Amino acid sequence: MKMNLVIIVGCLIATGCHAQPANGPQDIATSSLQVRLPARAQPFFEPLVASQQPGFKFRGIKGWAWTPEQYLEEIPWLAKFKMNFLMNCYLSLFTSTPSRNNEWWKPLPEAKKAAYAKVIRSCQAEGISFCFCMNPQLASQRPLNPTNTEDIDLLFRQYAWAQSQGVKWFSICVDDVEWTQAPSVIAAEDARMVDSVLARLRAKDPEAQMIFCPGRYYGDGTKPADHTYLQTLARDLDPEVYVFWTGDAAVTPRITLAAAESYKTAVGHRLFLWDNYPVNDNQPTLNLGPVSGRAPGLCKIIDGYMSNPMKPQNQINLIPLATCADYAYNPPGYDPARSIGQAIFLFGETSAQREVLEELVEAYPGFIAAGGGTGANPVREKFKKLAAEPDSRAAWIFQHQIESLSARFQKEFPRRFRAAKKTVAADAVWMKAQP
Repeated sequence: MKMNLVIIVGCLIATGCHAQPANGPQDIATSSLQVRLPARAQPFFEPLVASQQPGFKFRGIKGWAWTPEQYLEEIPWLAKFKMNFLMNCYLSLFTSTPSRNNEWWKPLPEAKKAAYAKVIRSCQAEGISFCFCMNPQLASQRPLNPTNTEDIDLLFRQYAWAQSQGVKWFSICVDDVEWTQAPSVIAAEDARMVDSVLARLRAKDPEAQMIFCPGRYYGDGTKPADHTYLQTLARDLDPEVYVFWTGDAAVTPRITLAAAESYKTAVGHRLFLWDNYPVNDNQPTLNLGPVSGRAPGLCKIIDGYMSNPMKPQNQINLIPLATCADYAYNPPGYDPARSIGQAIFLFGETSAQREVLEELVEAYPGFIAAGGGTGANPVREKFKKLAAEPDSRAAWIFQHQIESLSARFQKEFPRRFRAAKKTVAADAVWMKAQP
């Protein structure tokens, strides 16, 4: 039984990023989502018009604490999706035993080096730039001290290894680290650390590139503490360093041109958009709807686009990722409704498979459409609302819809989407167990 939900999508005409001064995001109503599949597969992505270049020069993804195996599984799809950038998550380099810990100062274990060397070679074979990333301060028993030369030496050792594998892109992140000093002091130390590592990398390879994720990585940069920090970076950080920015907020349904222009002016550097969608922060939920609410004109002032994905459901993540890639390739021509329909056609080979994927997207439309945070579970939230009504029959019907969807998901995709199938099955069991 198909769920009765509604979608409202703004449709835009493809005229080319550099030709159309479009400022308003392509929006989906923040309530629910109904997918209308086209009669047949169509060209995907939205084709560029004559002489038009792809919107963002760099288009890619990071992995949310993914394993090397997950990265390897992703790379062929990145090439298929016309993406050219892959960054490892710094969480992926944390030690995993006995508990996850950031031991950035220790040499990477040989087994991990061998695994990531395979990832790097696979990227190189597909023409994808691999970006080696670390955060030397987050969740560490020994946070890096930017004023300590020995600490900088130890950090650089990790980047030197990646460079020895042919890597040309690097990132240092200090996001989500608590500040204990004045913003201007923190920014000056951050800049000194990043500049030092980049200078050493460029001493061996003048083409080495650096992306820095600062301590204030979202918003318009006008809050006093943020502005002081960003202005110091503008002054002290090597002008060729790119800066990550996540949008109007850390996680947001809308990313506006006004906020991007304001932030870029404050930080004084080229930007990469780190889009926190469809990330679920390793929570038991799915965000499957199309990306929306990103201004089509962002590609005029931002060089790179990077999607942040779900974990552990990296296989089903390909459905919303396809829409992110579609947007990044041709922002002015991007239509969320068209994009999600074509994404379903990519992964559903039969009408039965496409129907299951259609219902999954409607049940788990993502926090852009349904609201809530990255870990919000729309299926459980809807069940709770229905169960609270005087007549509980609607909750019972919804429960059976999800049970049926879970069973058909298992049947139609017996060897694919294992982690996503576990998520849906767990929701069905949870609903059944409610009093």
